[in-house]
Amino acid sequence: MAGLGALARKIFGSPSDRKIKAMKAKVAAINALEAEVQALSDDALRARTQTFREQLAKGATLDDILAPAFATVREAARRALGQRHYDVQLIGGLVLNSGQISEMRTGEGKTLVATAPVYLNALAGKGVHVVTVNDYLAQRDAQMMGKVYGFLGLSTGVIVHGLSDEERRAAYAADVTYGTNNEFGFDYLRDNMKYERASMVQRGHNFAIVDEVDSILIDEARTPLIISGPLEDRSDFYNTVDAFIPALTPEDYEIDEKQRSATFTESGNEKLESLLGAANLLRSESLYDVENVSAVHHLQQALKAHKLFQRDKDYIVRNGEVVIIDEFTGRMMPGRRYSEGLHQALEAKEKVRIQPENQTLASITFQNYFRMYDKLAGMTGTAATEADEFQDIYGLEVVEIPTNMPVKRVDDDDEVYRTADEKFNAIVALIDDCKSRQQPVLVGTTSIEKSEMLAERLRQHGYRQVDVTDPNAFAPLQNGDQGGKEDKVFAVLNARYHEQEAFIISQAGLPGAVTIATNMAGRGTDIQLGGNPDMRIERELADMEAGPERDARVAAIRAEIEVLKQKALTAGGLYVIGTERHESRRIDNQLRGRSGRQGDPGHSKFFLSLQDDLMRIFGSDRMDSMLQKLGLKDGEAIIHPWINRALAKAQQKVEARNFDIRKNLLKFDDVMNDQRKVVFEQRIDLMDGEDLGQTVTDMRHEMIDNLVSRHIPERAYPEQWDTEGLTKEVQTLLNLDLPIVDWAKEEGIADEEVRERLMKAADAVMEDKLGRFGQQIMSQVEKAILLQTLDNLWREHLANLDHLRSVIGFRGYAQRDPLQEYKTEAFNLFETMLTQLRQITTSQLMRVELVTQQAPQMPEEPREMHPHHLDPVTGEDEMADERPSGGFAVTGIARDPNDPATWGKVGRNEVCPCGSGKKYKHCHGVLS
Repeated sequence: MAGLGALARKIFGSPSDRKIKAMKAKVAAINALEAEVQALSDDALRARTQTFREQLAKGATLDDILAPAFATVREAARRALGQRHYDVQLIGGLVLNSGQISEMRTGEGKTLVATAPVYLNALAGKGVHVVTVNDYLAQRDAQMMGKVYGFLGLSTGVIVHGLSDEERRAAYAADVTYGTNNEFGFDYLRDNMKYERASMVQRGHNFAIVDEVDSILIDEARTPLIISGPLEDRSDFYNTVDAFIPALTPEDYEIDEKQRSATFTESGNEKLESLLGAANLLRSESLYDVENVSAVHHLQQALKAHKLFQRDKDYIVRNGEVVIIDEFTGRMMPGRRYSEGLHQALEAKEKVRIQPENQTLASITFQNYFRMYDKLAGMTGTAATEADEFQDIYGLEVVEIPTNMPVKRVDDDDEVYRTADEKFNAIVALIDDCKSRQQPVLVGTTSIEKSEMLAERLRQHGYRQVDVTDPNAFAPLQNGDQGGKEDKVFAVLNARYHEQEAFIISQAGLPGAVTIATNMAGRGTDIQLGGNPDMRIERELADMEAGPERDARVAAIRAEIEVLKQKALTAGGLYVIGTERHESRRIDNQLRGRSGRQGDPGHSKFFLSLQDDLMRIFGSDRMDSMLQKLGLKDGEAIIHPWINRALAKAQQKVEARNFDIRKNLLKFDDVMNDQRKVVFEQRIDLMDGEDLGQTVTDMRHEMIDNLVSRHIPERAYPEQWDTEGLTKEVQTLLNLDLPIVDWAKEEGIADEEVRERLMKAADAVMEDKLGRFGQQIMSQVEKAILLQTLDNLWREHLANLDHLRSVIGFRGYAQRDPLQEYKTEAFNLFETMLTQLRQITTSQLMRVELVTQQAPQMPEEPREMHPHHLDPVTGEDEMADERPSGGFAVTGIARDPNDPATWGKVGRNEVCPCGSGKKYKHCHGVLS
């Protein structure tokens, strides 16, 4: 079949080839306008923006003005940046404009490619978002490409961490907004926690171009964005639940230490039902009814705390706190807490102070956030291997764009060694060989740990590691001072210092440079042979004023780089070394793609050992014994194209499994997403509504309707009515003391008459309030109560859905589809939430009284909101450095630097209150 596919591609071309062929006519139309556009003055070129906008206002479409708009951007880029779009870059822009993914190799100028579709779509005035992977790239691209947009009269904004709401609103109001995926997502969530429309910062989701689209929409899509805040103190609840566990016998539960799971048996369920009932914590008869999902969740966490987690092995108790012990390193991890109530369960078990549990205030996955855009496009160097997932989940097609110059890079077959030790020896030997020829080397590793291991090997071989924050890190190489001891330097990059790393990675093409990088480090920055002249000029001449002296220095740097480039070219270009295969072919291709940009020569080779993760998973034990029988000696490698093909198949299996995991996660999240959309749209309607009187009246009437239906069965005689229960509920929920018992004694009375009397009585109370407070004040009261009640119930609902999700898998044992069960139960929970919304809102409005005749203030947003996004590879919270960790910062308390007793709980990353200027964890918080 593979042979037939190859033959078909040879005759008919690939789908990408056919799409590109169709786009060449548009490129020809753009090129035909170049002479005309070049003849225009700067002012005349800028005036075309207004002309295009007028054409759109009169009914023209974006397609109608595409060719002249692209020609205009190309000329503006030539004048503002000195860069002219190649034809293949225009094709890339056309692909983006059509809402597809443009796969372009590293060094093809994707940042410039985006300017044409961004400009065209920004003309409509609805805003265009350009999404990048970190703050540095967002600022860099906004600053650089903003020159093109500014030249044409468009505004550019940038969204990075630490901006105020006013700054964010201004950035979103710009024609073009650059920012990171995290910031765009968190702003959306925060907007839907605001209480006034005017305080929201985003203005819609029109068109987004996602740079490094595979990283954002696939790699990071495994974990949702979450905003959390502290719950009220629930110590009593945790202590009550904790007291139940010692009452259980081994027959009441099952423990699976391998899976780290704990479940209750049938006898355990019966025992817990009676215990919960006695403690008045059971909301319905059965423990596993949906109303009790939260209680079941916390019971299981308490069982885990007692039966799976051992003191002094999994955690220790230190200074009255439960501190987690890292299972791999054995080190304490202060500030880190188990989630979903497990840490509180451990605190209850150890009888220490129970700290408030964090509550999810809002959450969304990247899949569901980016699917909100009317039009979505993406660009990356590697997307083809994930084409099915892009099409399935986002409806995005991948189009492979040909390179501007033919690729000359040589990709060698993998070298496979028996042990990791032999593999690293071979890597160091190759680095030495490249160093002797002054060939630049980039070594890609799969983790920070592996990069440090290789760094240690190099240090043992006489190399010196440079500080990546040092601007003169590679000065000996830049000065051509090679061959001496200073020459044997290397840098280690691990995606933590984005700005400094961008400079180091940009200079990784210097002759003799050795750079070790984790796969994501320095991504988005081009490696040019001889070094990147623009980044050197910007860094070295930042304080130099414009003039002849600066111009001479610029010319000298460019000449110096040209000499260094020729040396690197003579040595064979950039040599990329992979220290092992990643579980995704795409990540390996990203690493390879760093070499051979714009027709430069280059080399790439992967080194593997049978002890690598991927090799171990796919049966390296049998291969090891076979190689030993064949007489493979220490230090010898096995090299064959068959191994490459076998590994590619293994990677495909892992990719398929990961795709299935993400797809399954999305199916569950889609259930929540449908509910999220309803709630968020309802909030906006409520914020926009001037008069909510009819809404609250309908809610009140529906609640009364339900009350009567519940206590007066259909076609029942008055003596069968539960009049006492109805009287009590009317008193509780409506604050009305009515003689319902006497009504039931009236001859010929029916349930409809009772319903009408209740509604009339409740309406009279609200009419009286309206007369006393006035329409304006009453509307604001209604809006404030409705929004605050909706938000509180939504947060509680999110927690219930989380708890439901954690236990729904057990339904599979009963031959029931967990997803279908989740949909049903989630819908029931949502209906319950809406019923509670009607009840609580009505109850509060029936009781509300104003002390003064002033409009009430809208409720404030939660004061303590913490963003979270877990790195799907390391499991670490990417946002941890952007807030105090280990709890919540003490605010509004005067701290005496000389008296630690006044400091309260200090975040590990906060500045130490003693005044040293160091972080707390490096000062008074250092572990003894």
